[in-house]
Amino acid sequence: MRGIVSWGAYLPYRRLDRSHITAFLGQGGGRGTRTVASYDEDTTTMGVEAARLALTATDATPELVVFGTVAPAYADKTNATSVHAALRLPDAVPALDLGASVRSVVGGLRLALAGGATSLVVSADLRTGLAGSADEAAGGDAAAALVVGEGEGVVAEHLGGASVTEEFLDRWRQPGEVRSKVWDDKFSELTYVGLGRQAFKEALAATGLAPGDVTTVAVAAPTARIGKALAGKLGVEKVAGDLTDTVGATGAAQPGLLLASMLEDAEPGQVLALVVLADGAEVLLFRTTPALASFTPARPVAAQLAAGAPLTYNRFLSWRGMIQLEPPRRPEPARPSGTAAARNVEWKFGFVGSRDTTDGMVFLPPSRVSIDGERTDDMEPAPMADVQGTIATFTVDRMAYSPSPPIIFAVVDFDGGGRLPIELTDTDLEEVEIGGRVEMTFRKLFTADGIHNYFWKGKLIRG
Repeated sequence: MRGIVSWGAYLPYRRLDRSHITAFLGQGGGRGTRTVASYDEDTTTMGVEAARLALTATDATPELVVFGTVAPAYADKTNATSVHAALRLPDAVPALDLGASVRSVVGGLRLALAGGATSLVVSADLRTGLAGSADEAAGGDAAAALVVGEGEGVVAEHLGGASVTEEFLDRWRQPGEVRSKVWDDKFSELTYVGLGRQAFKEALAATGLAPGDVTTVAVAAPTARIGKALAGKLGVEKVAGDLTDTVGATGAAQPGLLLASMLEDAEPGQVLALVVLADGAEVLLFRTTPALASFTPARPVAAQLAAGAPLTYNRFLSWRGMIQLEPPRRPEPARPSGTAAARNVEWKFGFVGSRDTTDGMVFLPPSRVSIDGERTDDMEPAPMADVQGTIATFTVDRMAYSPSPPIIFAVVDFDGGGRLPIELTDTDLEEVEIGGRVEMTFRKLFTADGIHNYFWKGKLIRG
């Protein structure tokens, strides 16, 4: 039996009310909200967060990592290696990028389900468009990660599916452009509905199922309208919400996000169908197993939907680079050193300090020498990425360079030992207080000369 062993979904903390777009520009916008990745997030950092959640909920160790997005942080350079490093996976585990299209992501999931290795399939997307455009309002930022394997730990057995490929001009964007272009919405709807019905019919025939045997179907489509048009024609009684009213259409992340949401609401013994419309149609059928009853998601989609904080539209435009705000008048940072980063991968990407094996003292960053100077290299690794801490003191810096000033720095005492001044993210000034609790999150400090300086920041544990 092979299928889904674990999952994790990540929604950024900030939310943009679509009506604010209309109020600001006099056009665009709409109803509901969309998720917005922070200025220090990209598809790689969001993918890391989703993967951390997926691996927290299982003991399975990936033998393969694949990462897909339509908005990669790097071209030429493999982005999956940064995910691999942040997760501290063994060197022997391959980390590969999927092509820059929505279809490639679901293709990676299909290949993982057909393979024999325990695979971590990570997807993330950062959706935007020109100011006032439909894509800007309807899009959303998110990430999802699925652990695919076999054995008693499988919570959703893969029954089979079908694939239909069609070449037609629907949505396209040249590399480096912000704006995606669309040919014609009605043409896309007519084409996708036909392809989706064909693939769904073939998937049912291949697995010996009837529409009535499917408990829930979720449709990941370029727009909510296309998804709803197809869902109503599949003959399945229950259609999972596509989250477009609260999260938005999340592109490459949408298939994994919808599957995660379906699994959270499912019970053992149910048949779930995932339909993905992207340059054709993909249908994947799963049957949930008794193992689902004892599975606990690390951070459910529903809980993340209930959280979050508002973001002003002008700040959204600034984060997306649509407007240029005057930064603090300080020199911009120099580009990070590739050789220095290579020498400190465990610290920079994995947030691993050192612990003195004699007295147990934790050093952040790692040290070779004991606090009394009496011992050298009497240390063991101290992984800290999943360790929470308490704010001992903090300061608000309005002068240091930042793409989104001011910067909040906090001195954090970590549970079990270790103290470090760290930058806080996803935090409003009025929320910070001495004694507040924080957890670590993988973010981007800055980008210089096209090099992303990834490291770890703290974020408040609310509630």
